[in-house]
Amino acid sequence: MLRLELRPTPSRAWAWASPVLALAITVALGALLFSLLGKDPVKGLLVFFWEPIKSSYALGELGVKATPLLLIALGLAVCFRSNIWNIGAEGQYVIGAIFAGGVALMAGKETGRWIVLAVLIAGAVGGMLWAAIVAFLRDRFNAGEILVSLMLVYVAIQVLNYLVFGPWKDPMGYNFPQTRTFEAVARIPKLMAGSRVNIGALIALAGAALLWLYLFRTRAGYALQVGGVAPAAARYAGFSSRSALWTALLMSGATAGLAGALEVAGPVGQLTPYVPVGYGFAAIIVAFVGRLHPLGMVLAAILMSMFYIGGELAQSRLGLPKSLTDVFQGLLLFSLMACDTLVNYRIRRISVLKGVR
Repeated sequence: MLRLELRPTPSRAWAWASPVLALAITVALGALLFSLLGKDPVKGLLVFFWEPIKSSYALGELGVKATPLLLIALGLAVCFRSNIWNIGAEGQYVIGAIFAGGVALMAGKETGRWIVLAVLIAGAVGGMLWAAIVAFLRDRFNAGEILVSLMLVYVAIQVLNYLVFGPWKDPMGYNFPQTRTFEAVARIPKLMAGSRVNIGALIALAGAALLWLYLFRTRAGYALQVGGVAPAAARYAGFSSRSALWTALLMSGATAGLAGALEVAGPVGQLTPYVPVGYGFAAIIVAFVGRLHPLGMVLAAILMSMFYIGGELAQSRLGLPKSLTDVFQGLLLFSLMACDTLVNYRIRRISVLKGVR
């Protein structure tokens, strides 16, 4: 007979082995799913895990998808380490895209390249302002940040819809709900010719390095984590839990807004109702699969972007619904939550005597 036994201390080994085991379980369940759908499991898994990395162009597309996921996850990691549950990064991503799009629409053919920096700053500021609403309501009225941030996602989407269906609608766009295409001068510079990957990938990697330094090599990063996890201990040590709340949410909003700016001024090139594609919610999985560690989140963002690309390829090549991406994301999250049990518990085999209940 098997039973779970509480460990004296959480296992550091299983903290990192758990995502690997969760991925293996996801692959196994994915193969079973392909079989149930009448598709070759090997071919289906190759579409998800080989096709996105088999060529230089595919790797570029992987970078395009991974960039916003990583940026948003970095900000969420700050919140989660501070015990602040910002679930509404998708809304901050959308508002950042709106602010960035507004600045990009002001650019003309004579505008200088400085407009790119203004677009990125506008996106970060927009995300910060949207996250500040959550921080204010939590700080002033003790409102739950989970519900507030989540509801603000739908408000942000309606703001976007109002703009692209109304005042910002392109009069030459054949009545499609979209803004005009941004001028080339306002677009994010690409890293290489023949690929859509842009300098956002470098910004995301630099952000991961800076977050590592901030969290693990500065007093402010330590104070932020203590202020969120143990407010009483933080006050005793002279740290402010209120400061941790505002800092974490503003940082998270800034990275989500920056991701929105890089997306609309990069691969998309305009504002449309399809800007919110779920990156903000997928980044939550990225943060936890990466164990809230910058390096782990880089790898998790690449994995999650493979799911996005694999879902698109499965639709076009295997005739499967694009929602398969969401299925794989859900399988990974479910498997991770199950495997995380082994971080705090170990499996013990106990003998059961006959005749004894």
